[in-house]
Amino acid sequence: MKVDPESELLARIAAALERLAPPAPAAPDLDATEAFVWQTEPEAFVPVRQVNRVPLQLLKGLEHCADQLLENTERFAKGLPANNALLWGARGMGKSSLVKAAHHAVRAGLGLGKKRGQADLKLVEIHREDIGSLPRCLAFMRESRHRFIVFCDDLSFDRDDTSYKSLKAVLEGGIEGRPHNVIFYATSNRRHLMPRDMMENERSTAINPSEAVEEKVSLSDRFGLWLGFHNGTQDQYIEMIRGYAAYHQITIPDDELVRGALEWSMTRGGRSGRVAWQYIQDLAGRLGHALKID
Repeated sequence: MKVDPESELLARIAAALERLAPPAPAAPDLDATEAFVWQTEPEAFVPVRQVNRVPLQLLKGLEHCADQLLENTERFAKGLPANNALLWGARGMGKSSLVKAAHHAVRAGLGLGKKRGQADLKLVEIHREDIGSLPRCLAFMRESRHRFIVFCDDLSFDRDDTSYKSLKAVLEGGIEGRPHNVIFYATSNRRHLMPRDMMENERSTAINPSEAVEEKVSLSDRFGLWLGFHNGTQDQYIEMIRGYAAYHQITIPDDELVRGALEWSMTRGGRSGRVAWQYIQDLAGRLGHALKID
């Protein structure tokens, strides 16, 4: 039987293209662990074996915010209606720490993830620069039996950045919208996720100033739960220090502990939870004392 040269050539080209084409991505193993980081090149859910978190009881001065976020997260984990949450405000006051602590506390309180094959509450971090890939990330989650907190730390948008539009469509208003098993938590230093000078410039240069700003500001409206974080007082700062020292069993006279903590805060120009933790790490290192790893 005579082989058509053109057909043979096409078959060889097709075979070569198949060899060159990248293999289809494997379905993600979302049972692997409790937390993942979404990466885009190549697209994958990277398992996080040890989540960097602080026990909830050590987040002092955040009780009101913690109660609201815990209640919202627990409702979501139970399959009840819950809101996307925006944690905004002062730097270093425990915004991202609270998200991770709430995830852990709700999983533990509801006994999630203890039985093989049981639906679990997963934490998936997406980096700010990967927000444009969020729809593809959600496509994997939509078919899963698990429930997911998608978490973006330090979310904000600058001039000429249009990726916020895809986030708006995902959160509310898009034709698909947010999957029923996904909730979005974000932290930001900016209440409206954009700098004040950018808002003022939009108002001053636009034909219709209110409409120019409205599109960007309306992104924060997609978050039904707003939690504000403010600079801590000296008493709250000392309470954080004492809480960390007790939890990690650092033995030191209280007056020496407080005096050192205050001196440390003066050199850092603030009294945030981050500054408190940095002091505890420095103190433990000087004393040759190992800190607990949760």
